[in-house]
Amino acid sequence: MNRLLRSGCWLVLGLVAPAFACAADEEWVSLFDGKSIEGWTSLELAGKGTSQWVVKDGVIEGSGKQSMLFSPKGHYKNFRYRAELKINDKGNSGMYVRTPKEATFTKGYEIQVNSSHTDPIKTGSIYTFVHVYKQLVPPDTFFTQEVQVVDKDYRGKIVTHIKVSVNGEVLYEFLDHNRSWKEGHFAFQQHDPGSKVTIRKVEVMELPDTK
Repeated sequence: MNRLLRSGCWLVLGLVAPAFACAADEEWVSLFDGKSIEGWTSLELAGKGTSQWVVKDGVIEGSGKQSMLFSPKGHYKNFRYRAELKINDKGNSGMYVRTPKEATFTKGYEIQVNSSHTDPIKTGSIYTFVHVYKQLVPPDTFFTQEVQVVDKDYRGKIVTHIKVSVNGEVLYEFLDHNRSWKEGHFAFQQHDPGSKVTIRKVEVMELPDTK
């Protein structure tokens, strides 16, 4: 019996007509039902005051002082992760992946959310790793930002491969040879009192280990 791989499926060749045997497709799983953020945890940065994460009219709104909102689970490793969100004019936020549940902005990979804040590092950046300086999305406009994170072999070494897309367009692919963050939570950032982030869809597709 011969097998050929076509589009993720095994084509089985025998004495009868060929047939396809396909592995189950990965599926997107929603982390927000439009009604509550039960199970999510918010942590305020020490001494920075009060922030708010509330569900209103089917969306999550983050406002107030500096804080982080963490997903219920915290062992995400290989995945595609996307959110549909918007940031106000002069506002700043971030989508964190592989981050520990700690009240800090400096741990984990931060995918920037910023259209017109004074920080020149804009939406689509991986903060401190890859920086985008062009405004890709106007403020107060919903957009979809997606990040794919997979540990895989690159020339005999396991590295963290990160691909970032905005509104379905791939911006770049980045190889973190140091594997700075190996697993963790998803999180959203409330950056400062002048910022307001609005989130209406959060989804993850977990991917198999590709070592």
